[in-house]
Amino acid sequence: MHKYLLATLPSLLGVAPMASAQDGHASSAEKLQHFVFIGGSELAEHRDLLERDDIDGAQVIYTWRALEPREGEFNFSKIERDLALADSLGKKLFVQVQDRFFLPEARNIPDYVLSEPVYGGGLVRQEDNAGEGEAKGSGWVSAQWNPHVRGRFQALLVALGERFDGRIYGVNLPETAIEVQTGDGAPEGFSCDAYFHAEMENLITAREAFDQSFVVQYANFWPCEWNNSEGYMARIFDYALAAGVGIGGPDIVPFKRAQEKNSYQYLKRLGDQLPIVAMAVQGPTLTYTNPKTGQKFTREEFESYAVSELNVDIIFWSLRVPWLQASKAE
Repeated sequence: MHKYLLATLPSLLGVAPMASAQDGHASSAEKLQHFVFIGGSELAEHRDLLERDDIDGAQVIYTWRALEPREGEFNFSKIERDLALADSLGKKLFVQVQDRFFLPEARNIPDYVLSEPVYGGGLVRQEDNAGEGEAKGSGWVSAQWNPHVRGRFQALLVALGERFDGRIYGVNLPETAIEVQTGDGAPEGFSCDAYFHAEMENLITAREAFDQSFVVQYANFWPCEWNNSEGYMARIFDYALAAGVGIGGPDIVPFKRAQEKNSYQYLKRLGDQLPIVAMAVQGPTLTYTNPKTGQKFTREEFESYAVSELNVDIIFWSLRVPWLQASKAE
């Protein structure tokens, strides 16, 4: 229903920018916030990290399946537990709503979406680059280009906004990058345009649902596009700037050409105009080698590149990063 909005971007925004977006973007090494990225585990299991003075909050993944176990019946108890713990410690919670997965056995969307014919199977296989020098893995992505799948996912976003807007620090939608078959053999109903429009609709819905908490779209790559060849990356940044939406990504990989030809060039140029830029150092990121040193990237190198090149405000740190591992071993 939002397709027309993309063609008339200036008029699509009947949504005023969030008040928090008006505070101005002031990314610097001193103001950089550090969150622990705990995946889908229980936040209470990592209380020791959350209690650290140098940790500002946590980012937690909540799968669609866990949040909507039955059609129209939402279970937000885990978010409530995690939020209560974060609040008790004076820390912030970022919620990642997950509809794509990176293991063959991970099919974590509701059973009714997987089984009822109108949803066309609900999930489509995709490949995933597990890191530098590592073989691609296999996983799944929800068929958001199916309007019935998309409608149910958007219902979840609306319900989350009704419960948590202004209570959580932010919500982020997962990365735009997917690797599915295109052209002949593509999934039913899939096209790169259809996928882009579906993701934009979801982002617009999230922005409308969350007026007080930050909304962040992980935007790294788009299928069928390189260096904005289809205009997808430019359009999502245009929307983000106009609507007071943040942009981020699952990987800070300094100097990597693939990223610099896609989302990084926009973060460098426009990131300081966004309300927030939130990016991650996840497990696969740790496999990359700094071409300038021949060694794995250090914490300082990640932070320096994030702030000086990408205008990053928050880094979501994998539990596997050495400086967090060292603290757990003490």
